[in-house]
Amino acid sequence: MRPGRRLISSGSPFERAYGYSRAVVSGDEIHVSGTTGYDYAHMTMPDNVAEQTRNVYATVAEVLKEAGAELSDVVRLRTYVTDAAFCEPVLAVQGETFGAIRPAATIIVVSALLKPEMKVEIEAHARINRRG
Repeated sequence: MRPGRRLISSGSPFERAYGYSRAVVSGDEIHVSGTTGYDYAHMTMPDNVAEQTRNVYATVAEVLKEAGAELSDVVRLRTYVTDAAFCEPVLAVQGETFGAIRPAATIIVVSALLKPEMKVEIEAHARINRRG
């Protein structure tokens, strides 16, 4: 691993099996991999897309904390949903979570994600804010 590059894991078994990190910290940038709605502590996935989205943001918040940041440091979101009907509930949770933060954001409808129970996947990019 290169100096100045730190890997962060959420404990997901997919990370090691598929050769990726939940997040990579490089300098003051944090790149959070596409994250789905699993509760990684229990490896359960709710059926409801809004609940999946809340799980995504909980996972993202945890890895950002480990990286020395928080949700307010997010500057970019990329969201993938498997049905256009999921856009509104997912964006409603995004609004609850990022309403005052307002990062640049994109939502894309795709035909499928890795597993059929996955309805939403979100990538985040944050910058560490060096607070006093």
